[in-house]
Amino acid sequence: MSAHSLNLCGVLSETKRIINAHSRHFLALSVLFLLPLSFSLIVYPSLVHSPSHLSHYHRSLFFFSTPDPFPPIDRSHLLLAIVYGLFVTIFSLCATASITHSTFHGFYGRPVKFVSSIKYVLISFLPLIGTLIISQLILGLIAFGFGGFTVLVYNGLALFGVVMDYTNVYFMGFVILITAFLVALLIYLQVEWCLSSVIVIVESKWGFAALKRSACLVKGMRGVAFGMFFMFGILLGFLGMLCSTLVPSAGGFSSRDWISWAFVIQAVVYSGFMTILMLYSVAATAVLFMYCKALQGELAFEIAEEFAQEYIRLPFDDGKLSHVVYVV
Repeated sequence: MSAHSLNLCGVLSETKRIINAHSRHFLALSVLFLLPLSFSLIVYPSLVHSPSHLSHYHRSLFFFSTPDPFPPIDRSHLLLAIVYGLFVTIFSLCATASITHSTFHGFYGRPVKFVSSIKYVLISFLPLIGTLIISQLILGLIAFGFGGFTVLVYNGLALFGVVMDYTNVYFMGFVILITAFLVALLIYLQVEWCLSSVIVIVESKWGFAALKRSACLVKGMRGVAFGMFFMFGILLGFLGMLCSTLVPSAGGFSSRDWISWAFVIQAVVYSGFMTILMLYSVAATAVLFMYCKALQGELAFEIAEEFAQEYIRLPFDDGKLSHVVYVV
């Protein structure tokens, strides 16, 4: 694979080759971890917009009073949101660990076993959680710092007697500028840390070490990493918007909506497409990790070790042969 293949198309092509070579294996992992995630994106909004969630509004209309714009948070819905957040986090990390482990071995043409992938989930689960917590804390502190800076600027101007209305053009421009800079910084950090999960699984590093390693390794491939982040983000966001149209309307919600054949068929189709996108997103990140190592010159020694071992190649294993990545 030559240098011109070290791009987004090359990453996607190699990802497709690996998935096709072990289609049944990746299908099993997707059904186990990714399909519940995809289907939950459709079911959860329906549960949130259930009639019990709108009972406060309906009671206000019945007694001819204005509904409270800030109604009290129902404990059941708060508990549901917490449980759903834990569900998404656990299944996402399990899918990332198993699919990344399988893609890494599939890249070299090694045997990919379902039991081994599930076992590796248990090994890397805690390091993945630790790395995720640390990265989210850093992002949260950055967002909090930008918010605090905006408040300080506003209060500082007030001390000098400058009256700033929230609808003032200059104030709105300042807020938009700060928000745009914050979003750009967060996206930049996401690109820098995009390989952190793969590093946790493949190199057994976690926390700040994984984040630092990712930032060093992605040099020279930031454009490809951003392209992947943008492409999969847009596609998953678009599918998420389509899924939101499946949620039964608040006024006409009933148990019949759940057994509607149209709702079931659309939910299955959208869940299937979203599962495929999630699978390719995780697997492509692992392939990008290997491409970054090739660009940094770290892959040559590993490939030499891989080919130094003796393998028995069968005639039907053509799709599972390892590829040599080199940069000219």
